[in-house]
Amino acid sequence: MEIYLLRHGAAENAQPGRPDAERRLTEEGKKKTAEVVKMARRTGLEAPLVISSPYVRAVETARIAMKELGVRDLIQSSALVPHGGPEAVWQEMKDYRDARALLLAGHEPLMGRLVAYLLNSPALQVEMKKSAMVRIGVEGVRVAPHGVLRWMITPRLAEQI
Repeated sequence: MEIYLLRHGAAENAQPGRPDAERRLTEEGKKKTAEVVKMARRTGLEAPLVISSPYVRAVETARIAMKELGVRDLIQSSALVPHGGPEAVWQEMKDYRDARALLLAGHEPLMGRLVAYLLNSPALQVEMKKSAMVRIGVEGVRVAPHGVLRWMITPRLAEQI
């Protein structure tokens, strides 16, 4: 199974009295996310299942990827909120063990921690920039993941190609 982790794009600043979960992507955030997804598509990105945090900025990010991939249905998961745990995400992924690929849209610090978890390297520290995408290959969804890092695309890399 191929797992694509996509951090949400740049979002509006927090507003007093407004929940963090309602922050939307900025125009720049939308543009950079689209550039990263298009570059990933050129590397062979195919993900029939897209799962997102329920936060607005992550849903918007997922929808940008879905448009590029021609995917219609979005699954929302509270396991992908910013301070969620990698183990909870892994447990939820077991529901989709027959999928050849999944794209997960979420937030830091979870995304960086999830990369380390999927690579079975808990001490590894990964900084996922806004709109960055990581591809990890895993051999089935077992008790514990033993993934292989295939690539990482950052917005800076995507804009230069």
